[in-house]
Amino acid sequence: MGLFSRRPVVPVLRLSGPIGLATPLRPGLTLAGVAPAIERAFRMRRAAAVALSINSPGGSAVQSRLIHDRIRALAEETGKRVYVFTEDVAASGGYMLALAGDEIYADACSVVGSIGVIAAGFGFHRLIEKWGIERRVHTAGERKLILDPFQPEKPEDVAKLEAIQKDIHQTFIAMVRERRAARLKGDDETLFSGAFWTASEALELGLIDGLGDIRSRMRALFGEKVRLKLVSPPRALFARRLRLPGTGIGMGLGTGVPPAGGAAEPASLGADLLSTLEARALWARYGL
Repeated sequence: MGLFSRRPVVPVLRLSGPIGLATPLRPGLTLAGVAPAIERAFRMRRAAAVALSINSPGGSAVQSRLIHDRIRALAEETGKRVYVFTEDVAASGGYMLALAGDEIYADACSVVGSIGVIAAGFGFHRLIEKWGIERRVHTAGERKLILDPFQPEKPEDVAKLEAIQKDIHQTFIAMVRERRAARLKGDDETLFSGAFWTASEALELGLIDGLGDIRSRMRALFGEKVRLKLVSPPRALFARRLRLPGTGIGMGLGTGVPPAGGAAEPASLGADLLSTLEARALWARYGL
């Protein structure tokens, strides 16, 4: 037993799914939802390092940065090195999470990158005109209805959105430059265009440090007897049944959890459906 306890241990924190998007049975990744698991991983006794397994097409820039910053804060506080391993995709906010690693490795078939900002929606004003639908909205504040999908798009509204996107994009770029520093090999026009690449292309651009998997790399670093110990955030279904905080509740997307003694509210079910479609669209951008 004593011999077993002396084997090096590497906690593996798995961050999987869209970031900040609540879907039925699978709440999106948020700092509130994953913070306890991050804390456990870094506080684990005799941990030689911390490994992150990331599989995310992105989502909320705010939640991506919050999770990244918490990981880096604990890494510096505990003095533990962080190794990141990507699965199917680490793109957009998913790549922002990967930047928390001191070294980033990807599977040969991983999709990596998409260092950009996107906003998407629909315009329904012609549809409601065709059907003779009158929409009534009352606001206090002349800019409160900016980018309303039921009104024609206004140039000044688009300009405002683009300014916000540019600001967020510059923050993302600064994070990449800080964390990857001299390892970056591509020019800015290529790296920060929002494009995404295969793992081998990402390696050539300096966005990752190599190709490989957790087990092989950790064995190479810490020996054949290293133990990998999975540390996971609460399971979505379990969290929803107990109504745990920080698992999608309060994000304005609905949870689909029935009220006491009754069926789920239609608005909640509709929000769940919309968030599911939005999450599916994120994965579909990368052919998944």
